[in-house]
Amino acid sequence: MAPLRSCVQAFGICLALTVLSASADAQSPSSPEQAAPQQPETLAAPQAPAKAPVPRSDFEICQDTKAATKVALSACDRALSASVVPDEQKAKIHYRRGHIFANLRNYDRAIQEYDVALTFNLAADQILNSRGSTKANKGDFDGAVADFTEAVRLRPSNSWALNNRGNIYLNRGDADRAIADYDAALKIQNFAMAHMNRGRAYTLKNDLDRARADLDEAVRLVPKFEFALRSRCQVQILRNLFDRALEDCNAALEIVPNSVAALARRGDAYRGKDDLNAALSDYDKALNLNPNFVPGYVGRGQLYEKRGDSNRARADYRSAAFALTRFDDIDTAQARIVARERLNALAKAQGPVTPGRRIALVIGNTAYKNVSPLENPVRDAAMMAQTLRSTGFQTVTLANDLSRDKFFETLRTFAKDAESADWALVYYAGHGLEIGGVNYLVPVDARLKADRDAETEAVALEQVIASVQGARKLKLVILDACRDNPFVPKMQRSIALRLVNKGLSNIEPDAGFMVVYGAKAGETALDGEGTQNSPFATALARNIKTPGIEIRKLLDTVRDDVLAATKKQQQPFHYGSLPGREDFFFVAAK
Repeated sequence: MAPLRSCVQAFGICLALTVLSASADAQSPSSPEQAAPQQPETLAAPQAPAKAPVPRSDFEICQDTKAATKVALSACDRALSASVVPDEQKAKIHYRRGHIFANLRNYDRAIQEYDVALTFNLAADQILNSRGSTKANKGDFDGAVADFTEAVRLRPSNSWALNNRGNIYLNRGDADRAIADYDAALKIQNFAMAHMNRGRAYTLKNDLDRARADLDEAVRLVPKFEFALRSRCQVQILRNLFDRALEDCNAALEIVPNSVAALARRGDAYRGKDDLNAALSDYDKALNLNPNFVPGYVGRGQLYEKRGDSNRARADYRSAAFALTRFDDIDTAQARIVARERLNALAKAQGPVTPGRRIALVIGNTAYKNVSPLENPVRDAAMMAQTLRSTGFQTVTLANDLSRDKFFETLRTFAKDAESADWALVYYAGHGLEIGGVNYLVPVDARLKADRDAETEAVALEQVIASVQGARKLKLVILDACRDNPFVPKMQRSIALRLVNKGLSNIEPDAGFMVVYGAKAGETALDGEGTQNSPFATALARNIKTPGIEIRKLLDTVRDDVLAATKKQQQPFHYGSLPGREDFFFVAAK
């Protein structure tokens, strides 16, 4: 019997988790639905023909993918504790537990289980393939490549390990190495996922005839393959065959009506036909569904350029240009390149800057509708707004309890104003969280029932960064947003590369701006229970008003004050760097 598979989406490309079996060869899933079940699959226990239910062993329950997670894990534990457990069963139990923990996005624990399974020397190539997929989901791409490579060495016919390694190369932009792996995988078996991935790699190389041939084959094998259809739509756009592109994008949208990527791609096709109203409608719908979607901003920015509206074009390019995570899929990475190029080209179109002008946006989110409200953010925001006004900021916008739509609208308005300022500062107090390396600020109307909802309901930190980018000198974002997050315990963990943690993660921004956290990566900031303001906001406001402290020294002082006030429970941290040839003072020395 051929091993069944589970497949998770990483970078928008399938990484298959091969299920442990004694079988040497594997068949590819016949459809995307089969390729990406919600639960990891394993060998199903044969059903007894008897009419009455037959009691199942703990091992059988452990291996049952339809069993509830807690039930399956408990059965696995009991099966391992039996007095006599054959090595083959031990390997399968640990392997099954690895799948369960991977499905729960507990990647470290999943890797530990795969490590144990490997010690039994059973179907090691399959275990390595699954461990490699888990490492990729965790962001350990070098480790993933090493596992896929070893899996192929052990069994050269492991087509999924080849496909998966190709996916890593593709998302690193190495199309040639990716194609070599897809070629090898397809020599072993003809499956839609590898054709689709190879088609995307040929697209990256601008080899559009080969890309089209591969995507045609992927759709022939799986007619309702939404990803392949919208990928072929992209190829048709690049070939200037806009009507055919619309056919493919429309077919993709029939399968997934709210596919943000397909809507944006269809917008590109309409833009190619100069049907700008239809294109704008698609871009707007895509960005309304997911206001953090980078390719949508780039497409709409190009549309605004075509209309001669450079102000709106720059705003959209800014929203797309700045990356704080290495988890970009290849489409997003390519879109960011376009955004940066167009921003540079439009730089001369910016309006004049008022020398010495300082502006600030101060946000306090307290009245959360779907979790308990916070005590201090609105008070912290009011204190910070007053402090900044007293230190000479000409414009300070105080905006509290922002919904998702109002949050993005407020950022866009502020970004436009920042283009005429020397200093632009954003201060935010409220809930924030990190999901798979992406930092999000949480609007008050967010529900966040599942981790995937953050992309559509919350505000990616990149969007806040974009709002200060137009300023000529100081670009500063201050986040008092690392409190324990009440959304997290109730979230469903459902998509690859998304692991919910408390607080915010560290970032590696480009030079030219600074991001200040109320607590360093992975730590929790205190809300200041029983006090009017949080420890971080209190220390920041006090030190900002002190004359003659350069901002870099000021932040060090704030850190020391918060460490003292919280008895070393909280340590503020800052990332990025300001221009080195100039000092920045909130209040000049007397």
